[in-house]
Amino acid sequence: MIPRLRTPDSTLRFLAQGYTFVRRQARSVGTDAFRTRLMLRPVVCLYGAEAAGFFYGGGRFSRAGALPLSVVHLLQDAGSVQTLEGAAHDHRKLMFLAARREEQIELLLEAFRDEWAEAAERWQRLPEVDLYRESVGVLARSATRWAGLEPASEWLADTLSTMVDRAAAVGPLNWAARTKRLRAERWAREVVEEIREGRRTLPEDALARTIAEHLDLDGRLLPAEVAAVELLNILRPTVAVARFIVFAALALHHHPEWAGRVAADADDRLHFAQEVRRFYPFFPVIGGVATRDLEFRGERLREGQWVLLDLFGTNRDERSWPQPERFDPDRFAGWDGNPDTLVPQGAGDAAHGHRCPGETATVALVVEATRLLTTSLEYRVPPQDLRIGLRRMPALTVDDFTITEVRARGRSSAGSG
Repeated sequence: MIPRLRTPDSTLRFLAQGYTFVRRQARSVGTDAFRTRLMLRPVVCLYGAEAAGFFYGGGRFSRAGALPLSVVHLLQDAGSVQTLEGAAHDHRKLMFLAARREEQIELLLEAFRDEWAEAAERWQRLPEVDLYRESVGVLARSATRWAGLEPASEWLADTLSTMVDRAAAVGPLNWAARTKRLRAERWAREVVEEIREGRRTLPEDALARTIAEHLDLDGRLLPAEVAAVELLNILRPTVAVARFIVFAALALHHHPEWAGRVAADADDRLHFAQEVRRFYPFFPVIGGVATRDLEFRGERLREGQWVLLDLFGTNRDERSWPQPERFDPDRFAGWDGNPDTLVPQGAGDAAHGHRCPGETATVALVVEATRLLTTSLEYRVPPQDLRIGLRRMPALTVDDFTITEVRARGRSSAGSG
């Protein structure tokens, strides 16, 4: 049986507890699944590998109506791949899976290394560097170059990060972010139209061209406004990796014994990056709506039932991760690769499910950022509040992660480790 919380509505408790809400409430009733209401809407909350496999497998849940419109409008918007199901979803997903090819990842990393080196030269002349904001700029310029476009302007970089930063905001903050997004959509639509009309020539394998020329199941080009949304769905998640770069720097600050290891060894860098993704908060939960009557733990979930999967809690589940509150990259030396245990960007199969297709690029960027933090820079971390506020969604350190006395060691090419 799935127990029900006694409180009639848990919205205020969710806002107060943030990332820890699902796991804390589940433990209060001695299970990993419970029923409650959020915003007066009945919901089942789950966490853990079994729940992740159930949630992401078998086409059981749709994303339509699964998150507040204020979130959807900033992170996905109408017509995007995340709003599709079945054959239409799988066909559209092929467009994004092209970005996972090895040669595409290397193009992204090449742009990232160049932009990081150029930024690092400038950081040396600054009294202090806000690593998050600077990483946003580096990633935005890298992402647009990766797509085959000119490096992102400052307003576009700011807009792409605002879509993520304000995703959980309501009222004026969300409205202001939505206004910024609409401007970015107009820019992206112009890019798509220029490509289609031959006014912008891009290489055949450029991601922006792939999106602009993508045909739906009926052999028709996507509406320009939908293609624009999908172009932003390449750029925005890449910029969101700035949070993981900050968390990687934070982990190096708290665990300096790892600096030498990740600087010298490629396997250690990968294990470190994966532990950063497991240990630190990215997005708290993901929502779905049951596409049919289902059964979980012997209890019926009716078609239309709203379900939330706790991503943060699943990454901290002691059944999958011994001593989960301990930062330990070595745990990944023996990891079996179970896609339902490490879920910062979703669970299951990226090709056919709703797991983020940008995860391959994310891991590669966090690995490379870790290498660059330890081999291309010298810097000092001055006193500041580096606690992570788990009520803020998406989370970041209380104070901006600021570094000072930056010294660049010169352009650092990728090594084999």
